[in-house]
Amino acid sequence: MVDLLDDEEIQQRLDELGDWEREGEEIHKVFEFDDFKGAIEFVNEVARLADRYDHHPDIDIRWNKVRLSLSTHSEGGLTPWDFDLANDIEQTIE
Repeated sequence: MVDLLDDEEIQQRLDELGDWEREGEEIHKVFEFDDFKGAIEFVNEVARLADRYDHHPDIDIRWNKVRLSLSTHSEGGLTPWDFDLANDIEQTIE
């Protein structure tokens, strides 16, 4: 079990992340790559991180674009887990 974040905490964590956006009870971001292969390699790296966290994003792949959405469904909203995983995902693309 993990506690839900309140609106102020969510906004603070979003500001720290950069260009992730909130939509209801999830955060999301679209990543763009040179080609489909680059997008898939990124998704594979995200899968490894997600398994390590045992926290899995919704993933939508459109050729060279990957949309990731994070929410802690078991808690019904946004928790620190979502932002920790998003931060680690950001680190993989730097």
